[in-house]
Amino acid sequence: MSLRSAVAAPFQQKGKERMPKSEYVVALSLDRDWFSPDQAERLIDVASGQGLLDHEDGDVVTTFDPGEVEIPEEFVPDETILQEQSTFEKVLDKVVSAGTEKQTAVAEINDLQNRLGVTIEAAAVVYARRDDIDVSAEAAEAREELKDQS
Repeated sequence: MSLRSAVAAPFQQKGKERMPKSEYVVALSLDRDWFSPDQAERLIDVASGQGLLDHEDGDVVTTFDPGEVEIPEEFVPDETILQEQSTFEKVLDKVVSAGTEKQTAVAEINDLQNRLGVTIEAAAVVYARRDDIDVSAEAAEAREELKDQS
């Protein structure tokens, strides 16, 4: 809840569902004074890993309707949301540790996701397994997340 609220707030404030990444970082760090710019960048990474944000042409884009998120007036996100590591991030860490450049891996996983029509986590697991990287625990996590969503 708090991650979704933190992600949605700048979009609600601006009345948009997409904005340049730099504008989004400013909205979280300077406008709202919730995070430092580095922490705002981390929020983007966490939210992307959770499937709440996409990246298109230097912009961050919500994957949900931010207008549907109720954000209490006094809401301030807890910094623990920055420490959450999604299943996608765990798989990505293993892929990078195995020698693939992070940017390359993310681009190829996104491409695989689009071609297969699956979640980002499923695409990451398939990608890692193609390179014989053990992601058994993360695959199980991804399955549980899918069960929880249905």
